[in-house]
Order: sequence, then C-alpha cells, then structure tokens
Amino acid sequence: MNSMNRDGETHSSFKDISIERPQVTHHVVQVIDCLQLLSGIPDNSIQLIVCDPPYNIMLADWDSFDDYIDWASNWLLEAERVLTSNGSIAIFGGLQFQGEAGSGDLLSIINHLRHNSKMLLVNLIIWNYQNGMSAQRFFANRHEEIVWFAKTRKYFFDLDAVREPYEEDVMKIYLRDKRLNPETVKKGRNPTNVWRISRLNGNSKERVGHPTQKPRAIIQRLVRALSYPGSTILDFFGGSGITTRVAIEENRHSICGDLDPIFPHYTDLQIQKVMPPDMFSDTQYEIRETVGQEHPVFEL
Repeated sequence: MNSMNRDGETHSSFKDISIERPQVTHHVVQVIDCLQLLSGIPDNSIQLIVCDPPYNIMLADWDSFDDYIDWASNWLLEAERVLTSNGSIAIFGGLQFQGEAGSGDLLSIINHLRHNSKMLLVNLIIWNYQNGMSAQRFFANRHEEIVWFAKTRKYFFDLDAVREPYEEDVMKIYLRDKRLNPETVKKGRNPTNVWRISRLNGNSKERVGHPTQKPRAIIQRLVRALSYPGSTILDFFGGSGITTRVAIEENRHSICGDLDPIFPHYTDLQIQKVMPPDMFSDTQYEIRETVGQEHPVFEL
C-alpha cells in the first residue's frame, strides 16, 4: 500500500470485478494427490487457495518429509499458476515447530516464496487461542500462524465483509469524533491480524473426526475477506472438509482434494451440518465426488 500511495495509485478491490450471486454453486470433492489435482486446473482460474499443509512434525505417515521445501516448492509453484491476478493464498503453519519440523516449517515456506516467487506477502495472521498444551522448558504456545500471499498488488480484499461491531459505548464516542467517517464507524472495526478464536475441543459440535480440524470461523473469515460470491475456492489439503462447507454457505464454488480415502466422509459430515440452502441463502449447490483421475479437468 505504501508503494502504491507513493506511485499515485489507488487500490480498489472491486475494480473490474463483476460480483453476481450465483443461483447454483458447484463443488468438487476428490481423493487425489495435490499435484495431480493442481495439474488439471486452468491458469488464472482460482480466486482463493486455503492451504493447511502437513506441518512435518511426524503426526502421521502423511506428516513426514525428508526434504519438506523441495516437496512444498512444487505445489507452491502450481498454486501461483492457477490463481487469478487478484487472487490470494492463505497458508496455515507454525513457526514454533522449527525444532521438530526438520527441513521445513512455515518460516521456510515464507523464505522460499520471498526468494522464488513474485507473489507478495500481505499479512502474517496470528491465530490466538486460550486452550493448549502446558510446557516446562519454554513459554506454553497459544498461537499458530496463517501467512497471506497475494499474486499481485491488485489483490481482492473485502474488509467490510469481516468487520467486527464496536461496543455500543465505544461507537458513541467514535461517532462524536469529527475526524472519523461515521459510515465507516457504523460498519465496525478492522479485526486486525490477531484473531482470537478458540481451538476446537474434543466435544465440539463442529468436529467430524479429523485430527487437525480448523475452526469454521477462521475459514469463513478468509473466504469472506479474500473472495467474493461466485468465485472459486481451492483447497488441495482438504482434511476435514471444512472449506467445502464454508464455500457452500458463502455462495462460492470450490475444488477440494485430499489423499486420505476418508476425506469424502468428513466432507459429507460437514455438509450435513449445513442448514438447508433456503435457510441461509437463495442458492442451491451441487456436489461432485470423484476418486483420483489421471488428468482431472475442472470446469465450474
């Protein structure tokens, strides 16, 4: 933003974007390797990638890599290819895992992208939660990170979609401040890059059985802020299926894949939690579940 101001440019997230609420959204759910999935997706076709990759902390067979960055560099390159010019990728990870992660953690991904990609680091989001493991040899960890990279400086960002309401007494004070735009104050505050959202406990109603399931509220905020109705969301580490659910609820199309054969089952459980479409929107949705194809091509 500073460089754009210096160059006399203005950032308009809605410029040249025609936002039209679709009557039907389409969703692909596929058991497939991430690179195979990406190979079938056309260039410049995805608005937002939600990416919760393995952390390389030996949590399971799928969470162990001898050369993590060598592996990650392949899907990072493909991710950049499929993003639209105003698209973004949000990557979950943890800087605190460096001692366990061997050759790779989120810091390694950030470093790789800064040196090998034209994408721009927009925000490092801190996901802060109260519940977590105790510790004796260091300060107990209560956060993970989400790194947001945009394909170009013309990235889409809808702040109004994710503003948080002010407390009534605070709003009254701000509305009396002549330096502030009252319309903006009424819309609410910027949620900042520190998101205080609880982790899912063992008996959470959101849980579908996946060991590293992310809260719906986090995915929802990313989808609302970095995409728009009718655009396409991609999640090639689909995990618990939460991205498909949120895409349905928010009237976006989605393509989601995962190597785990149980992935479609998790997604089915997520969809069962979604209210009937006529209760949350005036749109319908269609799901297409497939098992790995050699050359999948997606037209949404």
